[in-house]
Amino acid sequence: MTLTHFSAVVLFSLFTAVVFGITQRAEPRLMIRFGLFTFAAFVGGTIAASWLMFFIKR
Repeated sequence: MTLTHFSAVVLFSLFTAVVFGITQRAEPRLMIRFGLFTFAAFVGGTIAASWLMFFIKR
């Protein structure tokens, strides 16, 4: 199985968001909400950082 960089980021973000959601919040509704927030923050931060590196390189 071959992963692209983006699919590796999404997979890492998914697993990390699940762990963070479960361990950082007590109620199931808050676990899901925090997990989704963490997932979006990881993927969004990676996309923002990649664009920043792209413009620094140019």
